[in-house]
Amino acid sequence: MSDKNNKVPFNEDNYTHNINRNNERKLDRRGFMKTLVGAAGVFAISSLPFGALAAKELSGLSDKKYQKHKITDVKSISIGDAVDFAFPGEHDSAILIRLSENKYVAYQNACTHLRCPVFWKKEEGEMICPCHHGKFDVKTGEPIAGPPRRPLPEIYVKVENGAVYAVGVKRYEA
Repeated sequence: MSDKNNKVPFNEDNYTHNINRNNERKLDRRGFMKTLVGAAGVFAISSLPFGALAAKELSGLSDKKYQKHKITDVKSISIGDAVDFAFPGEHDSAILIRLSENKYVAYQNACTHLRCPVFWKKEEGEMICPCHHGKFDVKTGEPIAGPPRRPLPEIYVKVENGAVYAVGVKRYEA
C-alpha cells in the first residue's frame, strides 16, 4: 500500500478550503435589486392562477342565473296586497307586492340603511322601515324619506300559468 492514499491532501482540518469566504455574505445594490426582481417575478407567476379565478368570477356576475322560484298563485294575492318570500337564498327575505291586475314588484325587504326589515303599508301605499322611519317608493324601490340612500334591491318576477315566479335579482352598480 502506498503512502499516497493515507495522506490528508491539505494541512487544514476541514475540506472547505475551496470556498472563497471573502465578501461571501455581502449583498451589494445590484445583487439586492436582482434578488428583489426575482422575488417579484416568482410572486407574480405564483399568483396567476388566483388572478384567473378572480377574473372568471367577476366576469360571471353580469349573467348570473337564478333558479326560478314560485312565490304564490295569482288568485291568492289581491291587488294592493303583499306576500313575503325568500329569494335567491332561503335566508334572503323579500316581499312581493301586487300593484294592479298585471303589475307586480318584488324587493329584498332589508333596509339599505341598517338592514332592518321593510314592511308594506297597504293603507298608506308605502314601504316603511320602522327602525329609522325610512320610506321607499313602491314602484321603483328608491328611498323617499329617512336615512336610506340606496334603493332596495329589486327582484325580477314573471307570471306564468297563473303563478308568480322570482327569476332574478337586479344588479346595482355602486
